[in-house]
Amino acid sequence: MRVGPDRDPLFFIWFGRDERETMDETNLDAQAAVDEPRLIAESGLPGRIAAVAEPVLADLGYRLVRVHVSGRDGCTVQIMAERPDGTLTIDDCEAASRALSPALDVEDPIRGGYRLELSSPGIDRPLVRRSDFERHVGHEAKIEMAIMIEGRKRFRGEIVGIDGDKAFIRMRDAKEHVVRLTIGEMAEAKLVLTDALVAESLKRGKRNEHSSPPSQPHEHYAARQSRTQA
Repeated sequence: MRVGPDRDPLFFIWFGRDERETMDETNLDAQAAVDEPRLIAESGLPGRIAAVAEPVLADLGYRLVRVHVSGRDGCTVQIMAERPDGTLTIDDCEAASRALSPALDVEDPIRGGYRLELSSPGIDRPLVRRSDFERHVGHEAKIEMAIMIEGRKRFRGEIVGIDGDKAFIRMRDAKEHVVRLTIGEMAEAKLVLTDALVAESLKRGKRNEHSSPPSQPHEHYAARQSRTQA
């Protein structure tokens, strides 16, 4: 690529073929990670809030993890979000909060006043995407199915593998028994807080000094905003 006027060049910038492909592939991989759909999603009011929040977060390069609405402080809307690598800084929370507040006010899915809280998923995080299960193979999870599987809806055990949209779980109460569960048929899935999970999170935190503190899985809500009823 020539830089400078149409005479002897001031300097040239040369991109080799491999370098261009690496740059393009990196950008594509990052965008694909942001766009990866959630296979476990909310319904009702949390689902309506999620429909507003998800594209706003995606525009900022974040992924929605979960929306939870509670009656705490009148009405509290908790939104969990993350970068594709699973991290979320305090600055990220504040940026997401500033973008989400006007979007929620315009769409107005919540009647009356509410308190908006942004947080990272924490160590014992919800599992909502295929990559969440893939990333945490070897760790224990609690799963509640939306339909009956083998005469039950609740499962707890080690994630031992992923095949397409199926997760393989080695049951805690029957070590040799592995069940195959469709992720899209799960009502809820969440990691179990174990020593191994905490140790892995601490190692990950050391590799990324700006990631959210692993010792505070759900207590740090880095951005809080309130809207009073008009």
